[in-house]
Amino acid sequence: MDTVKQGIRTNWKQFALQIVTVFAVGLTMGAERNVVPIMGEELFGVTSFLVIGSFVVSFGIVKAVLNLYSGKWADVYGRKPVLIAGWLSALPIPFLLIYAPSWWWVAAGNVLLGVNQGVAWSMSMTSKIELATPEERGLAAGIDEAFGYTGVAIGAWLTGVIATHYTLRPEPFYFLAGVIVVALLIALFLIQETLPYAQPEAAREAERDDARTDADLPFWEIVKRATYKDLTLFAAAQAGHVENFVDTLVWIAFPLFLIGQGLDPAQVGVVVGIHSGAYFLQVYTGRLGDQIGRKPPIVAGFFLAGAGIAGMMWVDSYAGWMLFSGLSGIGMALHYPNLISVASDAAHPLWRSTGLGVYRMWRDLGYAVGAVLIGITVDVFSIEAAFYGTAAAMFISGAYVVWRMEETHPVFGTHASSERLSA
Repeated sequence: MDTVKQGIRTNWKQFALQIVTVFAVGLTMGAERNVVPIMGEELFGVTSFLVIGSFVVSFGIVKAVLNLYSGKWADVYGRKPVLIAGWLSALPIPFLLIYAPSWWWVAAGNVLLGVNQGVAWSMSMTSKIELATPEERGLAAGIDEAFGYTGVAIGAWLTGVIATHYTLRPEPFYFLAGVIVVALLIALFLIQETLPYAQPEAAREAERDDARTDADLPFWEIVKRATYKDLTLFAAAQAGHVENFVDTLVWIAFPLFLIGQGLDPAQVGVVVGIHSGAYFLQVYTGRLGDQIGRKPPIVAGFFLAGAGIAGMMWVDSYAGWMLFSGLSGIGMALHYPNLISVASDAAHPLWRSTGLGVYRMWRDLGYAVGAVLIGITVDVFSIEAAFYGTAAAMFISGAYVVWRMEETHPVFGTHASSERLSA
């Protein structure tokens, strides 16, 4: 690969393979979204919501840390070797879920799921952004998240159908094992390294006076920059953190709430799947951020997602739950890719993977923090209080974005990150 050129159309074959990869990542995650929380109650007799949420806590912490360090490793060793390592880590997951004698084995299996998600999804996202031009960055992020969460939706729906027609285990996890093996083979034999695609951007950046300073930032300086030294990136980090409260609620509270309302696993899979399926709109909403800026869809998405979560408590019918689940998913689709674009806009091409890893670290710690807060709220108060609390967190976080986030769009943005942060 001596000469490379950015552009989704130019690199459509590799871009398509990266779409398949992130779809498989979503299927892997979705396979646990519906069945596993129900297993906690029905197979292992777990009654504490906080204990049931423990498998999401382990997932969130590990995924957050791996998001950070996989970006660092990928900037040193390349994207492909790290992607392969992510799929190798997933191989034991189906066997742990099939043969788990206690709930804590499930939590341990989710540690490996966190490794897989933190590594494989990060690498697929970074590779798509590098294959695309800077002007297509929002579109690339939107396509990545759209197909990833479509995979989550289909995985949740399929495992729900399988569990309804057979049993909660082992049958749903045979499907999971097949997905992991196919994805590993694609990573090994078909995916190409995309680190060289960062070189053209790096060359353009080198023409700037501050390019050497930006390119040579040490690892922990990048962490500080992307965490708190820049108010806009801090706004993005807190927003990403809070948005995963919604994802955690959908993962652990939706199934148990809906089962308690009399739905069966297949119907629960539909409601959960509609939420995640709405993320496919990110194909459009990521492009929308390229056209009108990142901030408007982020703000609109936070308030719509919060309203959708609250609305789940205002209805008591299957159709109503599908409606508000979909509305909250649409809100997530609006802001999700555009927050990634904010983090990507502000990063130098040679440490973009690390910079995105920092953002994704803070975002995915939201799984762990959200699971603890939601679990405590349900155990102390009620599951309804957890829904309203998550909605309130989304409204507050969205208001902070309105107050503090500057526009980072590369053409008409107001965020002068280089001048501010090199000072």
